[in-house]
Amino acid sequence: MESIDTGVTAPPGTAPAPSATANPARWVILAVTLSAIFMQMLDTTITMVALPSLQSDLGATFAEIQLVVAVYSLAFACTLVTGGRLGDIHGRRKVFLIGMLGFTIASALCGAAPSSTFLIASRVLQGMCSGLMFPQVLSIIQVTFSKQERPKALAMYGASVGLGTVLGPVLGGWLIDLNIMGTDWRAIFYVNLPIGVIALCLGLAKIPESSAPGAQRLDVTGAGILTAGLFSLILPLVIGREHDWPGWSLALLVLSPVLLAEFFLYENKLSKAADRSPLVPTGLFKERSFTVGLIISVVFFAGIPSFFMTFFMSLQIGFGYTPISAGLVSLGFAALIAVGSARSAAVVRKLGTKTLALGTGLLLVGMAGVIGTLHWAGSDLHGYQLVPSLMVAGLGGGFFLAPCTGIILAGIRSSNAGSASGMLATVQQVGIAIGIAVAGILFYGLLGSNADDSSASAVPRLRGDLAAAGVAEAQQTQITTAFQTCFHDKMNQKDLTETPASCARIEKEMANSPLPQEVKQKVKSAVLGTAVPEARKANFSDSFEQVVFWQIGCFGLSCLLVLALPKVRPEDVADVPGGA
Repeated sequence: MESIDTGVTAPPGTAPAPSATANPARWVILAVTLSAIFMQMLDTTITMVALPSLQSDLGATFAEIQLVVAVYSLAFACTLVTGGRLGDIHGRRKVFLIGMLGFTIASALCGAAPSSTFLIASRVLQGMCSGLMFPQVLSIIQVTFSKQERPKALAMYGASVGLGTVLGPVLGGWLIDLNIMGTDWRAIFYVNLPIGVIALCLGLAKIPESSAPGAQRLDVTGAGILTAGLFSLILPLVIGREHDWPGWSLALLVLSPVLLAEFFLYENKLSKAADRSPLVPTGLFKERSFTVGLIISVVFFAGIPSFFMTFFMSLQIGFGYTPISAGLVSLGFAALIAVGSARSAAVVRKLGTKTLALGTGLLLVGMAGVIGTLHWAGSDLHGYQLVPSLMVAGLGGGFFLAPCTGIILAGIRSSNAGSASGMLATVQQVGIAIGIAVAGILFYGLLGSNADDSSASAVPRLRGDLAAAGVAEAQQTQITTAFQTCFHDKMNQKDLTETPASCARIEKEMANSPLPQEVKQKVKSAVLGTAVPEARKANFSDSFEQVVFWQIGCFGLSCLLVLALPKVRPEDVADVPGGA
């Protein structure tokens, strides 16, 4: 399998250690570092399939479960560039092991979380520790392996990224289904503990220390401004809707571009000072490949994770799928990402930059297929009907994800490719967080606006069932009207797990109804056993179909932006560390 690029290359100035080929522990070192990559990729996707279980168990709101996913990517993004610099200055082994220890502890805290707030805070810590570990892995590989053995090590690195991504939803669904010792969704975090402990022990014993020659000091102020700007953007997008967009959320949205502009001005000032070390050399923004590449990274990565968040919510809450069955539906997508990634180097050798256009084009075809399938199947949707479209989209994802950063970096002429790759990895995680926030706003807004049509589609059958139960026509009208009112209120409230007052009133009126007990049971079965599930399926199907246009927009815009990248030769991409 070819190397699957993740957006971070080894910092400039690294070189293989003189005794690298003689190091008998080099493959153990590789296994330790790749365990970190595996866990990080796993924890980006594994939570997607657990969201309904998590929400039900903790009584979390939808905004809170969005935060469970989004804050991990956001904290990861805010720590990436700083983590790389810390490793260069203080030693990659030291920073890697600190990150691994923190990640393992954070995983235990996530698994033991008594509330959604505690879980969100633990996910922030987990993301920050990922940001410490992630930049060190390629650097450790660079200094541990000889030039001859490095391609094999990088291929295994790519396989770990692909395996973590592929296994996330499936492993998560399997662990939840097993419910080991009653852990339910908590097992998706506890699975990190044995891996983390073993990696820590082996890392302490086997990984040699290394650092970058002449590493410059850390830009703490720049890191703080960037973090504040990103959190000011993401936080109100995720929780603003649930709180009816209070003044503080709008103020943060206004403040965010101001802080990000201040970050650019501050970094520009440091870039001009001979004795200072900016996080991002602002001269990079003069490079068309870098500026266009940043936009592509944000836009593209706003698409895939946000798709799967609404995908798993729709299958599990709307259609009643178990976590493992929902995860299995996504397996075709993940498997074809791995296949596309493995074959992307051969495609790059023929198409160069156009490989990214091919990838986004296939994603557009796949997403259009998902929309068509949902429109055709409606409330009768079966998960396997989505598999062909998801496989096409997965193949496109592999063709884009693997060579993306290598192609972007190959178009950069300056000597700052290391800083550029770190910034690209950062904005990719930012794109994930923004995509999840925006798709969440759209999805829950659509569930509310589509509720009346969805309940209306279930009324004819409900009337037929009520008539068969011997309910008079006047009472049929009363019951169907009450059903539609209840469903409307349920789908338009901020927390779908709560019971609206209209639904509670219906239950009370039905209990006090003079209808015979046998008829009451038939009415209850007709409403709760048939009408509600049918309306819910129709609502989630329609809303999911419409929200996929968000992904169409993301991938379509990415495809257009690819055309603005400078054309690079295939051999230039192959020369970039971490490229195709």
